[in-house]
Amino acid sequence: MIPNNLIIACNGSLLPICNATLSPSCPTSTYTVFLMDSTHLLSSPLEIQDQTLVDHHSSSIGSSFLQNQTNVPKEFLWPKVDLVNAHQELLEPLVDLERFFRGDELAIQQAAKVIRAACLTHGCFQVINHGVDSHLINAAYYHLNRFFHLPLSHKLRARRATTAGLNTLSYSGAHSDRFSSNLPWKETLTFRLHENPKESSVVDLFKSSLGDDFEEMSITYQKYCEGMKSLALAVMEILAISLGVDRLHYKNYFQDGGSIMRCNYYPPCPEPGLTFGTGPHCDATSLTILHQDEVGGLEIFANNKWQIVRPRQDALVINIGETFTALTNGRYKSCLHRAVVNSERARKSLVYFVCPREDKVVRPPEDLVQGDQLPRAYPDFTWSDFLHFTQNYYRADAHTLHSFIKWLSSSSPIHHNR
Repeated sequence: MIPNNLIIACNGSLLPICNATLSPSCPTSTYTVFLMDSTHLLSSPLEIQDQTLVDHHSSSIGSSFLQNQTNVPKEFLWPKVDLVNAHQELLEPLVDLERFFRGDELAIQQAAKVIRAACLTHGCFQVINHGVDSHLINAAYYHLNRFFHLPLSHKLRARRATTAGLNTLSYSGAHSDRFSSNLPWKETLTFRLHENPKESSVVDLFKSSLGDDFEEMSITYQKYCEGMKSLALAVMEILAISLGVDRLHYKNYFQDGGSIMRCNYYPPCPEPGLTFGTGPHCDATSLTILHQDEVGGLEIFANNKWQIVRPRQDALVINIGETFTALTNGRYKSCLHRAVVNSERARKSLVYFVCPREDKVVRPPEDLVQGDQLPRAYPDFTWSDFLHFTQNYYRADAHTLHSFIKWLSSSSPIHHNR
């Protein structure tokens, strides 16, 4: 017997299953079934194929579903304590990197001083003249728009694709494949590269899941990741200078590291004051390089209040992540941030997360540890341990690193005594 709380979604419209019929005008691949109660998404979404329910363990809430809502579904409602509006613009530093790339030592020292002040307080700054071509950024947005306007059945081809090099590609609608409440009002396309981008690594990943039609898109993101990698290593050099350690320490540490690239699409929301595009959290990764479109929506928690990060077409936002906080022995603050949505316009953003090689030990340089005066703030761990924790045990929030350290010190089966 089919339970009466099954809901079927066809091309973004919700119907009770008793009222839904399969017809040639609505291909079977566009049907999605959810088992609902009054408050939670209880089961993984199911896709109908050949009149059969098949569990794909993947999210199927797409932008067409979100845009057809006249009210925010309960699964997307966030606690009122989190829904405090930001009214003030964050006066985060704007760092010009042109003279850094020219080797101007005086300008480099000044940039390091400005960045240090930001990282000691809220962990966020913006950079201009960063070396990433504006045409490449525009092309990345073009392909982002193209992908997220595809039918849901096409987007789902990207879910959990893997190449022989263990690089992965995944599509998610509202992260409903992982969570059942406090869902974010967004879709994401994420690809994780486990090593330095090599020729055709992103191309092979896209081709294996999306097909030859997306070759231009894959080449664009290959070049984008290469540009982000170069910028990240430059920023790591300035961060080392700002901390007074060997200027090549972090650059060398991340030289063979991996990365995570994410494209975010936030559809218009009928009641934006009740939900988030991305809830309050600190990134578990080391460094985040973000470009937000002109719609804006990024907010940073600084000086005990939420503040707005004004979008700049020529700038990239740099956020300190939890892993880099550990690499500085707690000196630099990981950035607590969130993304809001609005009722009129879709918001887009491009996010590049910088990660160490997965087996590399996260440990600060000796210059930042001074015995009893400045003891170790965190024990040694590997990025693979931290990533495993956030993907399997803990939803990122304002206390991710602290919670991970507590978990690491417990009897976790993957904890290694060091």
